[in-house]
Amino acid sequence: MDFSVVIVAAGASTRAGPGAPKPWRALGGRPILRWSVEAFVAAGAREVVVVTAADRLSEADEVLAGLPRWRAVAGGAQRADSVQAGLKALAGPLDEPVLVHDAARPLVTPAHVAAVLAALSGTDGAILALPVADTLKRGAAMIEATVPRDGLWRAQTPQAFRRQALLDAYARWPGDAEPTDDAAIMERAGGRVALVPGDPLLMKLTYPEDFAMAERLAGAARVTCIGQGVDAHRWGPGDAVWLCGVRIDHDQTLIGHSDADAGLHALTDAILGAIGDGDIGEHFPPTDPQWKGASSDRFLTHAVDRVAAAGGRLLNVDVTLVCERPRIRPHRDAMRQRLADLLGLPLARVSVKATTTEGMGFTGRQEGLLAQAIATVELPA
Repeated sequence: MDFSVVIVAAGASTRAGPGAPKPWRALGGRPILRWSVEAFVAAGAREVVVVTAADRLSEADEVLAGLPRWRAVAGGAQRADSVQAGLKALAGPLDEPVLVHDAARPLVTPAHVAAVLAALSGTDGAILALPVADTLKRGAAMIEATVPRDGLWRAQTPQAFRRQALLDAYARWPGDAEPTDDAAIMERAGGRVALVPGDPLLMKLTYPEDFAMAERLAGAARVTCIGQGVDAHRWGPGDAVWLCGVRIDHDQTLIGHSDADAGLHALTDAILGAIGDGDIGEHFPPTDPQWKGASSDRFLTHAVDRVAAAGGRLLNVDVTLVCERPRIRPHRDAMRQRLADLLGLPLARVSVKATTTEGMGFTGRQEGLLAQAIATVELPA
């Protein structure tokens, strides 16, 4: 099912304590806003509109760099203004489902998305919600009353609607009231909104102490996956060889359909393997003439883009080159730096090593070169 998303990230976060507004703070080493965008991209959103303060638009470009199918627009003074700005910025059909989500709930997953979209069928809206479990008291310094909790729910986001229906409901909302969520807008307009079982992990970051709890929960919301890649090419006539994105003068070259950079080919396969997305031959068939002589940089950056599209994050890579010649050590630092640049990783998370087979096998007989690679990727659970 095609759907779009509006992520509200324009608030001032006055209750969150000193520091930047919540969407721009770090959680698990990444900006809070990025968590949500990654999750919706991984869930298959056709378009994600991030609504932020006008002076944060350039910052959105920075923290969401590399992610596909998103754009940022300026919000308004109130949440309702920001939601409407996001709804109007969407480019899809007006009858398409749209999810409205608070950036302050970073631990959203594709499973949450699927649940509210499934519940939207036959209703005017669907929200994630948790039944109230605690005893409720009304009062200030002293208890004035105990409030029955039967039938009470804690609303969460994302909340799902048809875009035109939600725009129409907003148009009917009285101007002297400020809604706290979009379900209230639909209710006031007479719409039927379904309750979908929520998730305690989908907590909203509001107060300073919430951030410490979220750091503990963040680990439970992500999994680490490892991929392995192997590639080999035979030696042939030539005067240079490409290895890990670096040209090395040599009395032979590696033979292949592209530039035969075995290091980049193995690493591309390792990254694709970590996300379960086939191999380099499926994405770039050697029978396709457009890849004849192509730079293998393109294959590697494509794999990195696929990680981002899956809502993942590349953590580190390790490449081993197996050959008798050329000597790798004089070029190793340049290789590591080139890989770090292509992958967007700190140099410390990029390893390039070399070894020989002591004259044994096809590499020992200098018939060809072998490359092995391992990549570690963090993905939504």
